Amino acid sequence: MTGSTSEKRTYSLAVVPGDGIGPEVTGCALAVLDRAQELFGFATEREHIDAGANHYLATGELFAGPIEGRLRGKDAILFGSMGDPSVAPGILERGFILAMRQTFAQAVNLRPVRLYPGVKTPIADLTPERCDMVIVRENTEGAYVGRGSTVHAGTRNAVAIQESINTRAGVERVIEYSFRLAASRRKKLTLCHKTNILVEAGKLWTETMADVAKRYPEVETDYVHVDAMCFHLPISPERFDVVVTDNLFGDIITDLGAVIQGGLGVAASANLNLDGSAPSMFEAIHGSAPDIAGKGFANPAGAVLSLAMCLAHLGEVDAAHAVETAVVSVLGTMEGLSGPAMGGSTDEVGARIVETLEAVVAGTVPLLAGRSVMEGLGAAASH
Repeated sequence: MTGSTSEKRTYSLAVVPGDGIGPEVTGCALAVLDRAQELFGFATEREHIDAGANHYLATGELFAGPIEGRLRGKDAILFGSMGDPSVAPGILERGFILAMRQTFAQAVNLRPVRLYPGVKTPIADLTPERCDMVIVRENTEGAYVGRGSTVHAGTRNAVAIQESINTRAGVERVIEYSFRLAASRRKKLTLCHKTNILVEAGKLWTETMADVAKRYPEVETDYVHVDAMCFHLPISPERFDVVVTDNLFGDIITDLGAVIQGGLGVAASANLNLDGSAPSMFEAIHGSAPDIAGKGFANPAGAVLSLAMCLAHLGEVDAAHAVETAVVSVLGTMEGLSGPAMGGSTDEVGARIVETLEAVVAGTVPLLAGRSVMEGLGAAASH
């Protein structure tokens, strides 16, 4: 495999390392990016943006204001992690992450669940051939709109109301994307919801699914309750190709999917703006893990795979596939996927990925076999 050296393409990236292990794994992803752009003939202009717990405590700034303006003009955002015990739960999550998703209309949270060759899984007898799916989570509505109230707070009569909001427009855009993605893969789309209890929201999702399906007759569709999904996902993941679900359910089942594919440290995600009106954001799903920050115990694989998804979104699909291959090749040689069992520190594992990327481009390490999510991501994003 050889990289392209034709006319150089340049992309503007915002880098938000964030808290905890975020700066460590983001540093590894940027080292991979440095080498990938040399090998594949593109360039990036990067702006590092301070945000997260320390920045909030020092300045009171969250997403709105100067940070939003600096992020808005970028082609994409590489995000490390956010969260620290020094800041009360919900402040950073709602004031930055959810605010960014909603303001930038990052309608789709895309999380591949693929068991890569050589990666250990806690599911007995599970093979890579049986686990290769993508979960498409609606990313701006549902229970995460942040609407609710409490009356009689602090008393025995306290009443908490939390709202979940679903709109036809929001549901349709994520289902439409899911059909396009399924059409580029194995042509099967599963809706995951809880229609027997959440009747009104479930009706909106199922009716929209049926309407959009008329435009994609080549895609097979089915339905599974979210509780049943938690049963089927670890036992028979081969029944799923693309799964579309609401915001809250998607948050839960993708963490289960991460465990199946080897752990949170190897799980990647994309928060996609579908119409180019604002940047998309790419992050590993493992969180800030402040208990291991600075120890060199964090696996950078999730962050580097998220970089690969970013490259595919930008149109650099060959580079994305090569980076994915390099990560998987390194993971397959590791005794454990976190801590000392990785056989090296965070930076050392990152350096091995860079070396392996060079070998992939040189042709001494073969490209990852099978359908890469990077190809599917590019196909769905090209519409």
